[in-house]
Amino acid sequence: MNLVPAIETRRARRAVSTAPVSREEVETLLRAAHLAPSCNNTQPWRFVVVDDPATLEAVKAALPGGNYWAKPAPVILAVASRRDLDCTLSDGRDYFLFGCGMAVGNLMIQATSMALIAHPIAGYKPEAVKTALGIPADYTLITLVIVGRPGDPATLSDKHHAIELGPRDRRPLETVASWNRFEFRDPAASAM
Repeated sequence: MNLVPAIETRRARRAVSTAPVSREEVETLLRAAHLAPSCNNTQPWRFVVVDDPATLEAVKAALPGGNYWAKPAPVILAVASRRDLDCTLSDGRDYFLFGCGMAVGNLMIQATSMALIAHPIAGYKPEAVKTALGIPADYTLITLVIVGRPGDPATLSDKHHAIELGPRDRRPLETVASWNRFEFRDPAASAM
């Protein structure tokens, strides 16, 4: 059986162009995200679209040096939520994180099918971004998604250039999936 092409070709691209992404294109990405499943259809995701130049600059100022590649992006999506916006689970799992992750997954696949880059990042100063975007303190800023058109890989550091143009690197499937029983040889948590 074949994979859906957009799943098979999706990559965490970093060569982002300054070329604009239209409001219609962003709305299509948001519609794809919004169609993700969620616990009891709670739809816990909250997306803040950042495309205003001054606001973009404020968000980009909260990026560390390692995310230099994101600065040309014409759009950044902030994904936020709160624990109480999703199912409350008896064992304390923060299920809203899973629901928002599925929404971002849909968004990335849609972006790939539209020849756009949608690259979620964890590296940013969350309090600075929350302040810039007016996100209330009781919300978790889960990720920023860098959105843009493919750019010139020559603008990337040597490390990122090699990753951008190199083969897709995935662990063998048998190291992340087992059948009928948890049978993994992961290092101890204290060793990581």
